[in-house]
Amino acid sequence: MSRTTSMLMGLLVVLIPASLSAQERMLFQFDSPDDVRPWRSVNDGVMGGRSSGKVSYDSDGAMDFSGYLSLENNGGFASIRAAKPNMGLRANDVIFARVRGDGRKYTFNVYAQENLRGRSYRQTFPTTKDKWTVVAFPVNQFAATWRGRNFPNDRLDPAQAAGLGILLGDKKQGPFNLEIDWIKVVGSGVGK
Repeated sequence: MSRTTSMLMGLLVVLIPASLSAQERMLFQFDSPDDVRPWRSVNDGVMGGRSSGKVSYDSDGAMDFSGYLSLENNGGFASIRAAKPNMGLRANDVIFARVRGDGRKYTFNVYAQENLRGRSYRQTFPTTKDKWTVVAFPVNQFAATWRGRNFPNDRLDPAQAAGLGILLGDKKQGPFNLEIDWIKVVGSGVGK
């Protein structure tokens, strides 16, 4: 084998794995106020609580989830959610979100029902006050919950994923603020 052929073969070995690397697809990118419109808030007022949470587009070019978490009247949660049917998720995929928080712990939710009700599949993530971070949510690690109860034997069927959400329910009364720059999925099985 000539030196040139050997170098070309080495180059191919390097290039082939790069071409087979993980695919990524943006689920939500908050570049304009229109990008926030699919998101809506659902707070503990639905069960008598007094928390307030809202979603808006902020001056930094991100979606802003902010409000006040109240523990009055057995309350204690604020959330936002958006329908996103046909996400094409697979078990080996990972959802990533770039966030800037307030030092509190939030919950990232995946919904399997198009109406975004019923059980959600959750993972908790910490934030660092005033610092942008990227958090990862492996699709095969979401845990089923409904109204504060866990269902350890119920697993998310990624093909059924129909929406996403973020919830604050850390039992710490007071103001909160979480900015979300984007949400994307990465994996060799990224669909549609």
